[in-house]
Amino acid sequence: MRKDFVYLASASPRRSELLRQIGVRFEVRPAAITEEPLVGEAPDAYVLRLAAAKASAVAAALRADEQAPVLAADTAVVLDGQLLGKPADTAEAAGMLARLSGRTHGVLTAVALQSGAAVESRLSVSEVRFRATTAAERLAYCATGEPFDKAGGYGIQGHAAVFVEELRGSYSGVVGLPLFETAALLARGGIGFWLSARAA
Repeated sequence: MRKDFVYLASASPRRSELLRQIGVRFEVRPAAITEEPLVGEAPDAYVLRLAAAKASAVAAALRADEQAPVLAADTAVVLDGQLLGKPADTAEAAGMLARLSGRTHGVLTAVALQSGAAVESRLSVSEVRFRATTAAERLAYCATGEPFDKAGGYGIQGHAAVFVEELRGSYSGVVGLPLFETAALLARGGIGFWLSARAA
């Protein structure tokens, strides 16, 4: 099995950008899995399960000559114990943003690395506080198109940064790939990134 690069089980351009930031060689292989939560499933268990499932789905589809570790992640926004997924339309996105207005919510991102039959995971937990927003601001943000492929209906790395009053935790985790946890998994798996090259 090759360990000089990984497959990234995500089509997210943000996750690709973050992996490039730490010097990881990778190839994108999106995972197609069902992302519905199980009945009574806790948010942390949900993201950990999905990250591992994405990694396993891509690993299972690799040919014999393609064997290499698979990295996957899943992010959830949690408010009042409820998962806020990706909004389907402007009304749903605006509704989510209204609920987040002036409040603190949680962002959970799980990252999983599958190498052979073994899967190892890490969880990043962050808290984000939004300032109070107006209906006009929320609709203007929806008009940018940013909310519709993002959990919770916003991207902290985009226009919604102006709504963020405070962040406690991992910025990269809120974006979608916690680099501290990712680097720990890569190091344990013997997979190179920029720090590995310096240490060699």
